[in-house]
Amino acid sequence: MPSSRKRILGHVMSGLCSKMSRTKQLPRDVMETPLNRCLNTFDITLLGVGHMIGAGIYVLTGTVVRDIAGPGIIISFLLAAMASLLSALCYAEFGTRVPKAGSAYIYTYVSIGEFWAFVIGWNIILEHMIGAASVARAWSGYVDSLFGGSISNASAKLTGEMHEQLLGRYPDILAFSVCIVYSILLGIGVKESAIINSALTVLNMSIMSLVIIIGLYYANFDNWSSQNGGFLPYGFGGVIKGAATCFYAFIGFDSIATASEEARNPSFSIPVATVLSMGIVTFDYVMVCIALTLLVPYYTINPEAALPEAFANIGANWVKYIISFGAICGMTTTLFGSLFSLPRCMYAMASDGLLFGFLGNVNSKIQIPLTNLIISGVASGLIALLFDLEKLVEFMSIGTLLAYTIVSASVIILRYRPPPMIISRQNSSLASETSATNSQATTPSGSDVQMLVGTLKPQYSWLNPIFGRFERGSVVTSAVFIFTCASGALCALMQLYTKDLWDGMWWMILLILFFIFIMLGCVFIIIAHHQNIDAGLKFRVPMVPILPALSIFCNIEFMAHLNILTWLRFLVWMVVGLLVYFLYGIHYSKEGESMSTYSTLMTSSEAVKETWGATTKSKIQSAFSKRKSSNEERHPIIDEVAVQ
Repeated sequence: MPSSRKRILGHVMSGLCSKMSRTKQLPRDVMETPLNRCLNTFDITLLGVGHMIGAGIYVLTGTVVRDIAGPGIIISFLLAAMASLLSALCYAEFGTRVPKAGSAYIYTYVSIGEFWAFVIGWNIILEHMIGAASVARAWSGYVDSLFGGSISNASAKLTGEMHEQLLGRYPDILAFSVCIVYSILLGIGVKESAIINSALTVLNMSIMSLVIIIGLYYANFDNWSSQNGGFLPYGFGGVIKGAATCFYAFIGFDSIATASEEARNPSFSIPVATVLSMGIVTFDYVMVCIALTLLVPYYTINPEAALPEAFANIGANWVKYIISFGAICGMTTTLFGSLFSLPRCMYAMASDGLLFGFLGNVNSKIQIPLTNLIISGVASGLIALLFDLEKLVEFMSIGTLLAYTIVSASVIILRYRPPPMIISRQNSSLASETSATNSQATTPSGSDVQMLVGTLKPQYSWLNPIFGRFERGSVVTSAVFIFTCASGALCALMQLYTKDLWDGMWWMILLILFFIFIMLGCVFIIIAHHQNIDAGLKFRVPMVPILPALSIFCNIEFMAHLNILTWLRFLVWMVVGLLVYFLYGIHYSKEGESMSTYSTLMTSSEAVKETWGATTKSKIQSAFSKRKSSNEERHPIIDEVAVQ
């Protein structure tokens, strides 16, 4: 009896793990969508620029300059841009591979599995919701400052003050209204809202250019001299700490990937828009910081209104109002980016069955997920209305950094995974429906190189006794997992025991060397295997696995700087998400339906044998051969079985 119970429990656990690890199979035509493919490269580039340039330049800069890095913020932004670019390149490759809405969620689903895809998607929802709310609150604060605080005073008198720890001082009615109004504007259509976003982004960039020119005209290089604290008043440690903070100014490039399903030519537009937007944003941030720190000494900067007050100090009061207008434009485009991405992530998850079905509906007239847009606007507005967002912004960062980490890991895993499950099937769907193409889709393209994907290279054949017996690609997947865990341990160690490290404690140094050795070993093992050479991809991340591995490490290092309360709040949010997944998503997953059909075809039960005959697989292969010779439409499940 105990042994039978163990067998039953084993079957249940095996089935559960199988469901959690199932990957999404791409449709026959990955370009087909109920959404409106109307965005060009220009639209998508300005969507990314607008989402990144907003509260970061107008709010974040002053705090980092005065309290963290001084003029060294210039180096901080360059370091943060490099770390962000590593993740952005990984997003760009996936945007080329999988031109679907959902961003990191869909990429994880395709490469790693359903459970981790849900975790990422659930946290992306939180990221964009809090992101929209925080920008709405900052927008409200800027407008309130132009009116001398009269709006906030009136709101406080009308509603009374709130004194709870996580709540704001007063309900911010203006921030709530902004979320609702901008949701309505996004509801007029994708192309129309993209035109509004592009116009506001160009206007904001023009104002920033004016700020840079005037700032450099009044520049005083004595502000970088030793008598004013020098260029690095807080040392290089301040620069690194500043980079960890400045990193959040680049959050928003994932909205480019979210637009994949509405891009006319995603394989070209997504990588080009990603690189262009990162370059434009980095240049603008660096130039504004140069102008600001040369305009006035860093210690005189007002963190609440750095740019307006700096120009007021030199007597250029008229610039203050132009900057305030630019700030409102910039924060509007950032809000647009969050409210654009949030409904599409919900739509992608609901379309796959992991969220409630009505969230997967698309309005047939304007071709956007209108229900999701309404929910997104109201939910973001309520958060902006009630909560003190300074305490919640870090909370948002965990989900973002986790998504960046898993996307970077997914690039490595997919590069070393053998065809035909994802890459060949995708390529075949984009190719013409000919018998030759079908043949390439169901076999590894006839190339010896493709047949070697996931196996050891000849020069590393001495590793065969250790790794040669494993499935192709599984060793690389395990190495990525171990590398990620070792990175987490190393970053946590350096964060918790910084003092011991600087004091030269021998055990600390040995532990750090041990984890570095493991990480380098994992990278070496990955390099020792053959990569997938997919000539059909228009953009590929260079220097794989080194660049994605660096991205994983940088993102985990930033996560290690978050405080314990942030992690506890994240845990609460994840508990809610896991309840949604295990009570609903795992049972209604569309991939689960596909797996059920597959199981029905391949099971050895008597009922199926009576229906299909004892040689089911032979019949399937025979049917596959007949359709292949007559150019009939492919059936993904039967074709997959035939290949096996």
